[in-house]
Amino acid sequence: MSKARRTNHLPTTRPKASTPEVRRRMQVTPRRDTPCELELRSAVHRLGLRFRVDWPVPGTRRRADLAFVSAKVIVFVDGCFWHGCPKHATWPKANADWWREKIETNMRRDRHTDALLRAERWTVLRFWEHDDSDKAARKIARTTKVPRPVPQALNRR
Repeated sequence: MSKARRTNHLPTTRPKASTPEVRRRMQVTPRRDTPCELELRSAVHRLGLRFRVDWPVPGTRRRADLAFVSAKVIVFVDGCFWHGCPKHATWPKANADWWREKIETNMRRDRHTDALLRAERWTVLRFWEHDDSDKAARKIARTTKVPRPVPQALNRR
């Protein structure tokens, strides 16, 4: 997409980190396998469920943290800072405008991803990084075990 057609996107260059400590923290923040993701995956695995990790969302460049493909259930574990948690989100003072736009863009992308997946009849579950992993795992187990209606064509056999 040409730059002229880009709208509601952040500039392609990030502002410089406000301190060396902030720079180091941002550099070591993983995109996947965060402690909260690993904890949830362990809790789900202990319940006997098997899943795909870092699964590409069809038709996008986005990735789901967990996917139960045969049950059509997708799970995202959202970080409070990056996804604007209503309880724990903080708004940085340094480079405030850039960060506000970045986090709000992430939130819009999350809603858009949910809408795309639901349109394709996926069940979308989102958990905050601070959510109890055992409770979240039990909800995932209940959701993945819901029987799906059999298509009409298969009922005729």
